[in-house]
Parts: sequence; C-alpha cells; structure tokens
Amino acid sequence: MGRKNNDWKKRDGVVYSTSDNFDYNYEEDEALETLPPAQQNLKVMLDKKARGGKQVTLIEGFIGTEDDLKDLGKMLKTKCGVGGSAKDGEILIQGDHRDKVVQVLQSAGYKAKRSGG
Repeated sequence: MGRKNNDWKKRDGVVYSTSDNFDYNYEEDEALETLPPAQQNLKVMLDKKARGGKQVTLIEGFIGTEDDLKDLGKMLKTKCGVGGSAKDGEILIQGDHRDKVVQVLQSAGYKAKRSGG
C-alpha cells in the first residue's frame, strides 16, 4: 500500500548518480517496510516521567514507516477521543487509556499487551 509514491521520501540525501557501479542500498528501505498487524508486537504502558506529572499511554514496538506509525497513532487518538503524538517508533496518547488501546489494537489485528506499571 502506498509503496510507489512513498519511495522518494525515504531517499533523503541520496544523490542520483550516472555512474554504472553506483548501487543505492535498498537494504535500509526494506527494514522500513511496515510489518503486517499480526506480526507487530506492541507494548502498551503508562508513562508518567518527564511529562509534567501528566499520565500518558505509551505504545512502543511498532515496526514500520513513520507514515504508518502516524496513521496508527491517529486512529488510536480518535478512538480514545484525546490528543497525542507519534514519532520515533512510539505513540503517545494523553491520559491512561491502556485497556482501551489494547482493545483497539487487538481488534485491528495487532498483537498488543499491557506491560509495566
């Protein structure tokens, strides 16, 4: 999904070369492929540190592109009716929504479980 038009975004800083032996390394690209939900092993936990004492639900373990991470984050924020953010492989949802998040993720086909405090 979205593979074709997405490709150029991942090639930040790659300069096109006409050299015959120039070989763009696609290995990294493959690592960025988003795993299907059933292969995603997501951890849902409560994070109280460094957020001015506010509780946030932290979802980590997502393997995939930043775009897909943001889409998943958006879906979770909508379902929980709160704000949050998604970046660097983590999704933050404001407040303690662990049960709801696990439920939503599982019904979307993800492997998700509560961990930590």
